[in-house]
Amino acid sequence: MSGPTKDDILATLSRITDPAKGTDIVSAKMVSGLVVKNGAVGFALEVDPARGAALEPLRKAAEDAVKGMDGVTSVTAVLTAHSDTPGSAPPPTAAAAPKGPPPNLGLAKEGDKPIPTSKDTGPIEGIDRIIAVGSGKGGVGKSTVSANIALALAAQGKKVGLLDADVYGPSQPRMLGVSGRPSTPDGKTILPLRNYGVTVMSMGFMLEDDQSVVWRGPMLMSALQQMLRQVQWGKLDYLIVDLPPGTGDVQLTLSQKTQVDGAVIVSTPQDVALIDAKKAIDMFTKLNVPLLGMIENMSTYICPNCDHEAHIFGHGGAKKEAGTLGIPFLGEIPLDIDIRTSSDGGTPIVVGKPKSPQAARFRDIAAAIIDATTKVPA
Repeated sequence: MSGPTKDDILATLSRITDPAKGTDIVSAKMVSGLVVKNGAVGFALEVDPARGAALEPLRKAAEDAVKGMDGVTSVTAVLTAHSDTPGSAPPPTAAAAPKGPPPNLGLAKEGDKPIPTSKDTGPIEGIDRIIAVGSGKGGVGKSTVSANIALALAAQGKKVGLLDADVYGPSQPRMLGVSGRPSTPDGKTILPLRNYGVTVMSMGFMLEDDQSVVWRGPMLMSALQQMLRQVQWGKLDYLIVDLPPGTGDVQLTLSQKTQVDGAVIVSTPQDVALIDAKKAIDMFTKLNVPLLGMIENMSTYICPNCDHEAHIFGHGGAKKEAGTLGIPFLGEIPLDIDIRTSSDGGTPIVVGKPKSPQAARFRDIAAAIIDATTKVPA
């Protein structure tokens, strides 16, 4: 027997009445973000922030009504405090228990309103320094570099967090070998996951492997703000932020809504990548974010059978560009099968093969970042 459709669920929810308004919650347009997949149902009830706590029985009644439908295997219902004045509403009140569904970061269908978030700006309590790792284009290995830098910093005794801010294409859960769901003890704060001594938060924890995020900018920025300020990061020396490629909403929101202490630009040597890398550098310059330097990834390839060295994407382009632009060059990372397989296997090379020359490259880069950021006031 197939599960219920969205129309079936809305019909059931239309029998739930808000006692204060005397109308059903569907007619009152309180139901949003309805998702149905293989018997699993999720939805939000948009309410007046002032009534949030008082409407928990209404949320429970709606959840129980859907649970009683044939073919429904699980239900997640949350209260969302929505306001037409940006930033005036408190964070949403989630119903999830610590071992229950993941915190709601606004997963919704196109057209739904973003969950309101804090308009706080400036430093984040407990985090000494935020380092953004960016690139002008995709496919240059930025996430691999971010993961290994975070692990290299941790190996040098630093307390490190890693925020996977690539909401559309999160990869850090796979790279760091982390699975499971973050939990929320109170509906307002999110408890991140941890592996190899690094605290990790990613949209990938909230999604199934094949589930996409289809959002416009406001939803994206709302989720980023929540992952920055509602996550219990604890005391960190460094928060590494793995940015999506390009110069868009995530980069702008991060730079304007918090204090970014430095940016690292990752590029491959060829001209087409360097053209876009320069755009990323220009963006951080305009946003007054200090540039810690450039990394040339996939710099060279050494054949494991004959030791022949080949420069598949060229060589030295990033170092030359860094010199032209007057910013530090942090180092070269080879195009290496061990780097790729260790990341795919959830044990990045810094922890998978810590004595390898490739791991040493990342440790050298981490040491350069530590040296550079000790000269920048926290």
